[in-house]
Amino acid sequence: MGLLDALSGMSNSEAGQGAPGSSGGMSPITKAIIGVLAYQAIKAFTANQANAGTNPDNQSPSATGGGLDDLLKGGLGGLLGGGASGSAVSAGLNDLLKQFQQNGQGDVAKSWIGKGPNKSISPNDLATALGADRVNTLVSFSGMSRNDLLSQLSQQLPDVVDQLTPDGRLPTE
Repeated sequence: MGLLDALSGMSNSEAGQGAPGSSGGMSPITKAIIGVLAYQAIKAFTANQANAGTNPDNQSPSATGGGLDDLLKGGLGGLLGGGASGSAVSAGLNDLLKQFQQNGQGDVAKSWIGKGPNKSISPNDLATALGADRVNTLVSFSGMSRNDLLSQLSQQLPDVVDQLTPDGRLPTE
């Protein structure tokens, strides 16, 4: 299952319809979920922009000016369409699991991947598990407030990860 398939399973009001002023018809929470799984690629992409002089002030990109939007149009287009879903989703899920394990929420993330019921996670625990740097990056990319981002991610991320791991294990490349 590709990332687009998992995101299309969310209701139109949550993922399918862009909020006013959002680009590409993608809602802020959809950008955030993609950002959670593509965090390392986003960081590398923005570092490459800075090194190439396209982000001369080395500022965090905004949701409308570079960053995630440019990445989605370029390197992650295949991820959304399923073309590179094996390696990109696998890498993103592995990174997410590692981050959760390092921050005391490994059992929660494993429940989302494994078969059986998904353990819930509070917005505060999610913030701790993701880390401040990742949360700040996601806030910037999504354009959402920190509280809204964490509240919605804590509700939707378990289901997205569960859908991306239907066999109860991480996908292989």
